[in-house]
Amino acid sequence: MNIVKAELAATAVKREQYPTDGLPEIAFVGKSNVGKSSLLNAMAARKRLARTSSSPGKTRTINFFNINDQVMFVDLPGYGYAKISRSVSRKWGQMVETYLLHRRQLLGIFMLSDIRHEPSAMDLQMFEWLKHYDFDLTVIGTKSDKLKRSVLPKHTKILRQAYEVEVLPFSAETLAGREELWSLIEDKISPQIL
Repeated sequence: MNIVKAELAATAVKREQYPTDGLPEIAFVGKSNVGKSSLLNAMAARKRLARTSSSPGKTRTINFFNINDQVMFVDLPGYGYAKISRSVSRKWGQMVETYLLHRRQLLGIFMLSDIRHEPSAMDLQMFEWLKHYDFDLTVIGTKSDKLKRSVLPKHTKILRQAYEVEVLPFSAETLAGREELWSLIEDKISPQIL
């Protein structure tokens, strides 16, 4: 997709703050520091659309990004960040659950998993929760550029076996996987925008 517009449309912690334009939405979920913001920036061909940080837990709101007035990318707060209180963690969980279970515009979820590591118990728990609610779900193996090419297939297979679904390796640095990911997104939203 040729990106001519990519902008932050809304920042929300409550349903009343969600955008009301009716654009189809694609949500991105994953553990803190898995590379969601970097992936969103790479997909939108913008360096600073979503704020990136080396310290986990920076995204504490649901951020809606309007892409070409055709689709809304939804950046959900990362889970599993240890340096926050349990009450804050509970609020984050409720905020994300409310969005996922009640948003009619949501057409698909991309779950990000660091391809260098086996999924954590929390990753698998999130995956099972999403499967339980029968979401249209795709797993993206982030940070693929951090691995040698010779071991990438092995690590992809480890994730594929853990989640029991196909896994798309992705690099925000080299843009490997970007075209394939855009193709998946366009397949999800095309019936909505035709």
